[in-house]
Amino acid sequence: MNRASDTGASAWKAGRRAVFTELGEDPMDALQNFLRVEEQPPPDPRGCKPHEVIVRIESSAVSWIDLVMASGQYQHRCHPPYIPGVEYSGVVEWTGDEVDPEQIAVGDRVLSDFIAAGPRSKTDYQSAGGFAGYAVVPASALARIPERLNFDQAANLLASYETAYHCLITRGRVQAGETVLIHGASGASGLAAVQICRMLGVRVIATGRSDEKLALVRSQGADAVINLRGGDPSSGLRPFRDEVKDLTGGRGVDAVYDAVGGEVSLESLRCVAFGARFLIVGWTSTPDVADGKGRRGSPRANQLPTNLIQMKGLDVLGCPAVITVERDPRKREPRKSHILEWAAQGKIAPHVSRVFPISKATDALRARWDGGIAGGCAVRPWEF
Repeated sequence: MNRASDTGASAWKAGRRAVFTELGEDPMDALQNFLRVEEQPPPDPRGCKPHEVIVRIESSAVSWIDLVMASGQYQHRCHPPYIPGVEYSGVVEWTGDEVDPEQIAVGDRVLSDFIAAGPRSKTDYQSAGGFAGYAVVPASALARIPERLNFDQAANLLASYETAYHCLITRGRVQAGETVLIHGASGASGLAAVQICRMLGVRVIATGRSDEKLALVRSQGADAVINLRGGDPSSGLRPFRDEVKDLTGGRGVDAVYDAVGGEVSLESLRCVAFGARFLIVGWTSTPDVADGKGRRGSPRANQLPTNLIQMKGLDVLGCPAVITVERDPRKREPRKSHILEWAAQGKIAPHVSRVFPISKATDALRARWDGGIAGGCAVRPWEF
């Protein structure tokens, strides 16, 4: 066995962890009534398996997935009690005898693979969430952090950029010189999409509801931005078809990156060129399509007008990055390798706008829900 220090693992300090004890009727119910922060004893290496690693977690992403998962309204269900934090980063404290030091070694800065461990995974390590001081995971669930990234950036890397990659490159087949309309551009995956488009030479028209956030989006590579706030009193949405048409010389966009859904989707169908690709990433404007408390079904599902889809000759493409990999694992390695390589080269880098101590875990999740975050957000487990 490899020890973390000369004093041995017995000298490790107790940490803290956040735990959802039950699923809520909705995310705010879960936060208010079922999230608690408690002491976490340090893991004992004697109880670990030879292929496992102990990680001292330095930062965990605060994800939209963490919120909808807390009410059981996400397509993948966790079973309470569980630790939130879909992905995270930290330092290796201990490795088992079967771990190849060329792969992972004590002292390495590492980030977690959210498909291989943590609450989004379907593995035996679903309980190893990032809102905790320590995690015990297989070495195969970790990767070394690209040198250019700090812990907060590393914790916000894979899920957002893999989502954007799968949507834009694998499904959307975007090419240099094309124009993409990106909704929710100041969100985690939206900002990742802007950076990837910039790198590929794709023109970006980005939307949001905050001038301050849209200024950030422009600084990250968007060619034009549109504030959607105002207009219809019922939805608070300002029609944007004419503005998009003007920005594209009347032609419309080649693809839509839609992480928002609802009324935004409907207006977007009037902004596209003939034969465009409509890429469905999520539906953050209508998160309650399913009932809470983990009940299945989608009684309030979004709807799209088939007449517009037909007359525009659209390709409407669902873009579930994780479900696709579950069905065909071969699709994972190229996108993950590209993202780590691009991060190492400085071509992409998560923007982390806010950081919270773990004692403020509820505030961090609420800020993500309320739209108080631009890009990434992090919880630091060792800051109380």
